Amino acid sequence: MSSRLSMMKFAAAAGLALSLLVAPSAFALDEQNVSKGGTLAGPGLAVHGYDVVSFFGGQPVVGSDQFAIAHNGAAYRFATQANLDAFKASPAKYEPAYGGYCAYGVVLGKKLDGDPRFSKIVDGKLFLNLNGDIQTKWAEDIAGNVKKADDIWNKIQATAAGKL
Repeated sequence: MSSRLSMMKFAAAAGLALSLLVAPSAFALDEQNVSKGGTLAGPGLAVHGYDVVSFFGGQPVVGSDQFAIAHNGAAYRFATQANLDAFKASPAKYEPAYGGYCAYGVVLGKKLDGDPRFSKIVDGKLFLNLNGDIQTKWAEDIAGNVKKADDIWNKIQATAAGKL
């Protein structure tokens, strides 16, 4: 009986150890690039608090806590109720590519901060880059870089930024 109990304890411990090894990759917490200052029970801010709908109007603006929503582990802020409603109706249309990480960074297999000041709408999708120099490099071959980044993102999306 004690041998059977020992086997059960060993199996339980092995199962726990295996789940701890698998859990970080299966449930990565940083698939969204967020900054401090989130609301709505604690999520970090998506796109540094900028209103993602406003990018599609040509003039990005910072959103307000008054018009905020938690979505996919991030707090999104909006400048108006209309923009919040537009996001609620079609979040995939407005969410930044690659979880808001730098588009060119993803091409390099990295998760770098995406700065809303260095953004571009391409084929109806919002792309962010780390800085002006990086955005210039990314813009040399936008179509090619988007294709590469799409392929790489599928491989690194669930990997913690610090592990890349």
